[in-house]
Amino acid sequence: MGVPILLMPSWFLFAAYIVLSGQSLLRNDVGSGQAYGVALAFALLLLASVVLHEIGHCLVARAFGLPVRSITITLLAGLTEITEPPQTPAREYAVAVTGPMVSLLLAATGVAAMDLFAPGSVPRLLCAGVGVTNGAIAALNLLPGLPLDGGRVLRSVLWQLGQDPERATRVSARAGMGIALVVVPAVLLGVLPAVGIGDHGPTTILLSALIGAFIYVGARASLRRSNMISKLPQVSVAALARPALAVPATLPLAEAVRLAHEMSLRALVVVDGNGRLEGIVSEAWVRQVPPDRRPWVVVADGARRVEPGLLLEPGLQGEALLAAMRGTPASEYVVPGPAPRVLVAADVAAAMEV
Repeated sequence: MGVPILLMPSWFLFAAYIVLSGQSLLRNDVGSGQAYGVALAFALLLLASVVLHEIGHCLVARAFGLPVRSITITLLAGLTEITEPPQTPAREYAVAVTGPMVSLLLAATGVAAMDLFAPGSVPRLLCAGVGVTNGAIAALNLLPGLPLDGGRVLRSVLWQLGQDPERATRVSARAGMGIALVVVPAVLLGVLPAVGIGDHGPTTILLSALIGAFIYVGARASLRRSNMISKLPQVSVAALARPALAVPATLPLAEAVRLAHEMSLRALVVVDGNGRLEGIVSEAWVRQVPPDRRPWVVVADGARRVEPGLLLEPGLQGEALLAAMRGTPASEYVVPGPAPRVLVAADVAAAMEV
């Protein structure tokens, strides 16, 4: 369907762990000669299960007309990169819940297929492994916190109830952070060992830490992104653009800085003899030039020629402003007018972080 499936190198570390640990567990059941092969087959079946989980997300997203850039399989998870958010809570729910439903279907298939094979046979062992692991994948993904699928389900419900998608995102992200810090270690290091599944060994502790860190980092990123989106309406050219001092290209940098300080201006633009804009002086470049060299350097040395993409309309704000900046990435932009102004990309980033 034109969607690339990317397998990250970190997955091979996970596969190697499965093969090495699995062969020791299988040695008594299938013999040492077949143990490595069976463990490798299980690793590949697990990979196929995760890919099918992500394809479930992909198919539903495509059915709603949402563009899917790629499917990526990493050390601990799969990721379907959908480049546009679902427009409604119902679509968010449908895209999110499909992956775990695919995993549950695979788990049921694995368990049902066990009866087709003799007890202790390799196919029966593989079917049991597919059933158990896909059930675990579904259970983990349905935990109600971002970035897990269950977090997106929770977000869709809160979005429907409150009609505020960003508030729903923030609540779901904080729930994900709580799951990472409390639920994951409690289940892996407390509940499961208590019922005879797993232990308190270093491998379990490392796995708990990795899963918890993965969920926490994803939840924190979702929270940060939501906070930024909430601030978008207040991010505008009118509010953030700095008044600029217009200087000729041949003016020494020391003199330009002195004049800007006298006039309490924090930006420089280069103009020709007729007052037409020619370039924007990089603030980073000005800071890098030592004060003792500034009398011997002209402002043109640190100016970028004004291209159409570097000119921003005074009325731009929010997503339209970010789209214009993404179209021509730069550290500074010019706002044309009788008194030129400069919009600094760092100022926009800082406004969205506050």
